[in-house]
Amino acid sequence: MDISAQQQGKLWVITIQGRLDTIGAPEFDREMAQYLEQPAEGYLLDLSGMEYISSAGLRSLLVMAKRLGNTGQKLVLCGLNDLVNEVFEISGFKTLFTICQDREQGLAQMA
Repeated sequence: MDISAQQQGKLWVITIQGRLDTIGAPEFDREMAQYLEQPAEGYLLDLSGMEYISSAGLRSLLVMAKRLGNTGQKLVLCGLNDLVNEVFEISGFKTLFTICQDREQGLAQMA
């Protein structure tokens, strides 16, 4: 798994590539903890390069969302491929997150 981030104004755009599974979830948690400590209005997770997500990955996203829940900061996901989208649909996670088709729509949703 590869995680990269760039700050765009008061937002963090974080790109995740590869697999967010049992092996990658701890790394994701550590990296996100660092970004969550930075002052920001919100976080856009670009998942267009994510090949697979397991229940451990879903849990990591849920933990991140809960940490942001009381802060007023936004969390938006974008770029889910068909497989990842199906996992979100089956697990019911589509109702828990704001999900946009691509980065452009995600940034517009954050505004």
